[in-house]
Amino acid sequence: MHAALEKLYRTESRRVLATLIRLLGDFDLAEEALAEAFRAALEQWPREGVPENPRAWLVSAGRFKAIDSIRRRARFFYVDEETLEAFPAEPEAEREGIEDDRLRLIFTCCHPALAPEAQVALTLREVCGLTTEEIARAFLAPVPTLAQRIVRAKTKIRDAKIPYEVPGKEALPGRLDAVLRVVYLVFNEGYSATFGASVTRAELSQEAIRVGRLLVELLPEAEAMGLLALMLIQESRRAARSARYGELVLLEDQDRSLWDRALIAEGVELTTRALKTRMFGPYCLQAAIAAVHAEAPSTSDTDWSEIIGLYDVLSRLDPSPVIALNRAVAVAMRDGPEAGLPLVESLLEELSGYHLAHAAHADLCRRLERKEEAIASYEKALALSRQEPERRFLAGRIAGLKA
Repeated sequence: MHAALEKLYRTESRRVLATLIRLLGDFDLAEEALAEAFRAALEQWPREGVPENPRAWLVSAGRFKAIDSIRRRARFFYVDEETLEAFPAEPEAEREGIEDDRLRLIFTCCHPALAPEAQVALTLREVCGLTTEEIARAFLAPVPTLAQRIVRAKTKIRDAKIPYEVPGKEALPGRLDAVLRVVYLVFNEGYSATFGASVTRAELSQEAIRVGRLLVELLPEAEAMGLLALMLIQESRRAARSARYGELVLLEDQDRSLWDRALIAEGVELTTRALKTRMFGPYCLQAAIAAVHAEAPSTSDTDWSEIIGLYDVLSRLDPSPVIALNRAVAVAMRDGPEAGLPLVESLLEELSGYHLAHAAHADLCRRLERKEEAIASYEKALALSRQEPERRFLAGRIAGLKA
C-alpha cells in the first residue's frame, strides 16, 4: 500500500492539488489539505481497500480536511458558517473535467499581474511539484529569496482576487503567450544553463516538456504544439551536447548518432500539424528551423537556404536582434564567413551584452584568419559568459589562437 500510494502521489498529486486550489481558493490551505488527504488514505485504504476513483476520493477527503482545519482555527479566530459553506462541493459531473483544473492552475501561476520571475517560481512549485530548495538550486538563488518570491506571488493572487480560470476566447491569445513564455524560459534554463558547472539541467527541461505536453493535451493550439515540438527536438540532442568530462560540443561537431530519433520524429510530426493550421507563430517557425537541423545527416548537408527562408519569415513575425544574429550565422554557413561577418558586425552594438553575439563574431573572424579580432571577441564573450563549460570552451579557443 505504501508503494501504491507513493506511485499515486507521483502521478496524481499535482492534479489533486489543482482541484483543491479551485475548491478552497487558497494555495497554502490546498497544500495542507493534499498532505492530509494522503495521510488519511494511508490510514484507511489498508482497511477499506483502494476506492474505485482514488483521485476523486483524495479531492473529497482533502476538502473535508480543510474545512475541519478551519473549524478548529475558528476556536481562536472567528469564522462564520457562510465562509465554510462557500467552499464548493465536488459534484460527480465535475469529476470528469478534473483535468481542466491543471490548465486553470497554469494560467493562474502565469497571470500577468505577477512578476516574470514569480511566474516561473510559482509554476515550478505548484504545477511541476518541485520543492523550493530544488528551484533555488536550479537558478542558483538563495532558498529564502525563492521562498519569499513564492509567498508574495500567492499573496498577490489572493489579495488581487486573481480568478482561477482559463481566460475567455478574447483574452486567451495574450494570456497563452505568457504561459508559453514561462514554459520556454524554464526549458531554456534546463537546456542551456545560465550559470554553473553543467551545460544542461535535465530536470528543468523535462519538467517544461511535461507541462508542454499537458498544454497540448488540454489546449491544442498551434503555438502550444509548436513550443512542444521545439522543446522535443532541442531535447533530442542532449546526449551529444557535452563530452565525457562535461566539455561543450558545438552542433557541427556533435555525434548525430546520439540524437534521440524518437523525440525528433514526435517533434517533426507536431511541427507539421501546427504549420498545417495556418495559425502558427514564432514557436512553430523555430520548431521548423530545429526540424531542418535535426533531419540533416551533417552540418554540410543542412538545407541552409530553407533555414534562412524560415528566419526571414520569423523576422517579419517576431523581429529581434537575436533572430537576426541567428539568420546571419545561417548566411555564413551557406555563403561563407565573409558573407555573414558584416551582418553579425551590424548587430554587435545592439547585442553588446550578449555573449553569443561576440562568440559568433569571433568564430567568423577565426575562420577568416583575422586572429587579433577573433581573440578580442572571444575575450568579450568569455567576460560575459557565466556557464563553466562554455567558459572553458572560449578560453580554449583563445589559447589556441594565441598559440
